[in-house]
Amino acid sequence: MAYQVVWSSKALEDVEAIATYISRDSSSYTAAVVQKILDVTRQLTDFPFSGRVVPEFNEDTIREKFAYSYRIIYQIRDDTVTIAAVIHGKRLLEELDID
Repeated sequence: MAYQVVWSSKALEDVEAIATYISRDSSSYTAAVVQKILDVTRQLTDFPFSGRVVPEFNEDTIREKFAYSYRIIYQIRDDTVTIAAVIHGKRLLEELDID
């Protein structure tokens, strides 16, 4: 069964902020990072449980995968995977707000 991947507005804002930040130094690296994030999330349509459980929540339906040093946090609900946030790997996630 293929899952539908949807993005929360927060996650979209996160990727935009990451791109803006990286572009100050390198537009080519910006494109590479954004492309990697998109590639990782596309894989979730077939393998949503391939990510690890997010340690801050320890809940089986809230998982994460990495793209370079960025954590892609997502929630699996029925046949939908919602990308909830994209944050730097050194940042702890205290709250998860999914639209």
